Amino acid sequence: MKNRIRRIVSLLEKENLDALLVNFQPNVRYLSGYDGTNGLVVLASDKRLFITDFRYQEQAQKEVKDLKLHFAQRELIYDLAKFKFLQKRNQRIGFEANHTSYSTVQKLKEIIPNALLVPTENLVESLLIIKDKGEVAKIEKAAQITDKTFSHILDLVKPGVREKDLAAEIEHSFKRMGGDGAAFSTIVASGYRSSMPHGRASEKKLKVGEFVTFDMGAIYQGYVSDMTRTLVLGKATLKQRKIYSLVLSAQTKAISRAKAGISGMELDKVAREVIAKAGYGKYFGHGLGHGLGLEVHSGPMVNARSKTILKPGMVITIEPGIYIPGWGGVRIEDDVLITARGCKVLNQSPKNLIEIR
Repeated sequence: MKNRIRRIVSLLEKENLDALLVNFQPNVRYLSGYDGTNGLVVLASDKRLFITDFRYQEQAQKEVKDLKLHFAQRELIYDLAKFKFLQKRNQRIGFEANHTSYSTVQKLKEIIPNALLVPTENLVESLLIIKDKGEVAKIEKAAQITDKTFSHILDLVKPGVREKDLAAEIEHSFKRMGGDGAAFSTIVASGYRSSMPHGRASEKKLKVGEFVTFDMGAIYQGYVSDMTRTLVLGKATLKQRKIYSLVLSAQTKAISRAKAGISGMELDKVAREVIAKAGYGKYFGHGLGHGLGLEVHSGPMVNARSKTILKPGMVITIEPGIYIPGWGGVRIEDDVLITARGCKVLNQSPKNLIEIR
């Protein structure tokens, strides 16, 4: 944690800031090691503070490293008035603009009235976009838990089973296999519902002849995975095989081109061209992928507008799809670590078209 804190403090001078308030919980965890809620990190050139309330005293004392602990009332920002270095006139104090509500900013103006509040964007995120070896290991462990859960769930995919029941079993399995829970609400979308990219599990029962899409991810020590597989319940039709093969081809080609130095938009184009040339371009309506770490969706984005250049240590998803309303859809998604020479796929679940009979 000490090195992460030091790097953020070095950014303060570049941003002409005297202090920074960090309240977005993934960023708080990244800088402190604290995995609870209601935490606030305050950093200045010579100050390193972590603020939480009475409920989390023991947890904070155990988890927080390299920060001085302060225990406040439940609304933590009111205790900022107790710190003299924040009360100096014309102190430029940054806050996380994307994660701080308007009402909180108004309260801050009252609590530290002499300060000049400065909105900041992505200061902490600019560091955590590159994962260290420890972070990669945790994401890989989350991916392994997801792989094991997918293997387990295949035995339960049968006609008449509700999507919701499969989703519940997946989320229970994550914990049973050593994870901390689900990274997001598990998607199980079958038949015509598989054409909805975010078709969360419903009361619908599985039927023979349908696609079944699973989009699932586990949490392990705060870090997440995000994997999608699509299968057929029964024997696949020629059209189902064609669409599946096309999506797999697009994903395989994108993975082969994923490496440091390529931009998000260039990588997106690799997969998109495969699908467009086959005449299904209008059915691939989302970006190719996104960054992954303490959050399911973070930088870098991998879409048609992303100019971000991929660098070693970034972890992204590669997830092309084809979604035909009223018929169904296919998505195949893996978590991918960018390296200097290429990439490493962190998921090991099979990607051949699975037919459950």
